[in-house]
Order: sequence, then structure tokens, then C-alpha cells
Amino acid sequence: MSRPIGEEAREDLTARGYSRRQLAGIAAVFGVGAIAATSGRPSWAAIEMPAPTPNAKVRIDKNECWTGPMKVGQAAAVAMVAQGNRYFPNDARNDLLHAVSAVEGIPADHVSPWPGSSDALCRAVVTFCSPKRGLVTADPVFELAGATADWLGAPVKRVPLTPDYRHDVKAMLAADPNAGAYYICSPNNPTGTLTPIEDIDWLVANKPDGAFVIVDEAYIHFADVPSASRLVTEGKDVVVLRTFSKVFGMAGLRMGYMMARPEVIRTMQRYDGGMTSGALCVTTLACAVASLTARDEIAARKAQLRETRAMTVEHVKKRGLSVVPSEANMIMIDWKTKSAGDMRDAFRAQGVEIGRVFPAWPTHSRVSIGSMDDMKAFCATLDRIWV
Repeated sequence: MSRPIGEEAREDLTARGYSRRQLAGIAAVFGVGAIAATSGRPSWAAIEMPAPTPNAKVRIDKNECWTGPMKVGQAAAVAMVAQGNRYFPNDARNDLLHAVSAVEGIPADHVSPWPGSSDALCRAVVTFCSPKRGLVTADPVFELAGATADWLGAPVKRVPLTPDYRHDVKAMLAADPNAGAYYICSPNNPTGTLTPIEDIDWLVANKPDGAFVIVDEAYIHFADVPSASRLVTEGKDVVVLRTFSKVFGMAGLRMGYMMARPEVIRTMQRYDGGMTSGALCVTTLACAVASLTARDEIAARKAQLRETRAMTVEHVKKRGLSVVPSEANMIMIDWKTKSAGDMRDAFRAQGVEIGRVFPAWPTHSRVSIGSMDDMKAFCATLDRIWV
């Protein structure tokens, strides 16, 4: 059953230059309208996300955590299953808001949960961009924001990373001084590299009036860096996105949240009346709340990642290949004379799935950091096929 976009949101979108055809596409983005509308494929369909082949022994292609949810999270989710007959057996959603508030030092009304962070990212593009005011992203970067803007007809500017792999915030502003949104992913996907908070501060201070800076911090738990959430508490035009899909090992459970001013949250929720942010799986909420404060296990996973990543990078470099310095659970390997597509096929033939191709860097492959056993298998496969 479809849910039409509310009248207030429809009037706002029309005033910002969206056509009736584009409104149907926006409804499809949120799953609240006719998905088979004539506006084309959903934005996420434009991203190459092939399923692993049946013989895949090692799956290091989607930046998933190498292990399952935190033990305390698993226990909390299992305990909640018995109450799954109720839509709201307790106040788990509110518990999550207050847990995030305590961890991030941000008011609870500045937090909104979502099933993962992709929905919030799509909503941010729709909310802040339009055919009149576009989106600026880095290149390469996680493609969903740009794909959503492309699909909806909002102009997109893609700006290369700096030579040291940061988002080039000054070039991003110069690329479109009147954009509706500027998308920063730090640590960046696919490079795993950081954009200093000082650069983000500069972009927020110099962006055009009415524009928002979207900061995607999906991988921040792997790095020892300050969050942009401070900018939210200062009342800036910033949306910060987080997910439980990475260090918390909950990719398949679908849980994330965003941090923004309360009125911004209300604006982003109005497309479906708050349904997506409000009707969340109670077992997933329980797992997320319990996991968020598991500081010792978060630290242990971070240490394990660094050990495994260092072993992998050292082995790859011994083969004469270069690796982009990473602060996240992925690395980018430059094959120099071979294409990323050909190397993905070669690894796949050996039962090892590595990441998809990023067109801006056709000879680089993104390799997720899995368990130590996963990465030893990757290294052994590399030794067999790299001749």
C-alpha cells in the first residue's frame, strides 16, 4: 500500500522546482509511493551491488564487520524476541535517543533513528537539494547521495580528492557556490581516509545561506578523531549520519541514526509522517541500545582491525603494490597496469569477493578488512594470481 507525500512536503518540493514526475520519484526513494513509477530505477539501483557468488569463501567486498553484533547486543535482542508480539513493548526507541545523547553529548531531541543510514542520506538530498540547488560530493566517495540527486534531476558536482586523499572543501565550494548540500564522508568510503574537522568547520562557515553540510560518519568508530556532532550542538546547518552496520556488526539488522537540529529532523520526517523513523524493529533497537555503550568491545574491535589491516597492507606492499593509507575497515589497492574489474574477476574465480569498481579510480580496488583468517586467505590468493 502506497503512502502519498504529505501536502506540506509536496508544496515545499514544488516551490523548490520539483516537477510532478519528480515527486513520484521522491516517493519511490522513501518507499512510500509507487516504486514502479515512470521516473526510472530507484537511486540505489544505480550502484553496482552484486550478490556474492555461490562459491565465495571470503566476503570482503561490502565493508561489513568481520564478526557479529556485540555480545551484550545479541543478548538484548534475544531477550526482546519474546515481546515481539507488541509494536512497542517498551520505550526502546526513546532509550536509543537517550543512549546516543549520553555518548555524543548532544540533546536527545537532536537525534533521529533510522533503519540504517541510507534512508536518512537520501532524505537529506531531497530536503536540501532541488533542480535549482544541487549537490557537491567528492570523487571517489560513497555514491548514494550523488546517485539520488542524479536520479531526481538535481545537479551534481563531483570534485576529486586532494593529493593526500582529503575532501577538497575549497574546491567543493568553488564547484557550486550555490549548492543545496555538500556531502562529506569521513572516514571516506572507499579510501578510508580522513577529512580534518577543521576543513569541515571551514566549509560550514563559508557555505551559502540555506545550504547544509551532510557529514557521513559511518566509519568513525575505527578512527581516533573528533566527530562533527559538535557542530550540531552549536546549531549549525549540519546533519551527521551514523550507522550500526560497521563496528557494531549490525549490517543485516538495519539500524542507524542522524544528528541534527530538531526542526531539521521534523522536516526530514515529514515525507512519510515519521513512519520510517518511528516504526523500527524492536529487537534491533534493543541490540543497538545495549551495544552503544560497550566501550571495551568497541576498543577491542578497533585494535583487532588495526592489527589485521597492518598485516594486509604489509603483505600487499611486498608485492610491489601501493595502498592508500586508511583509518577504516577498508583499503584501496592500486593495481597500476590492471583494471579493478579484471582483478575483481580474478579474485572471484578463487572464491574471494572484493569490492566494486569506482569509475574515478579504474585501477584501484577497495578491499574490506575482514577477520585475520579472511585476510590471510586474501593474501594467499593475491600471491597466486599476481604475476
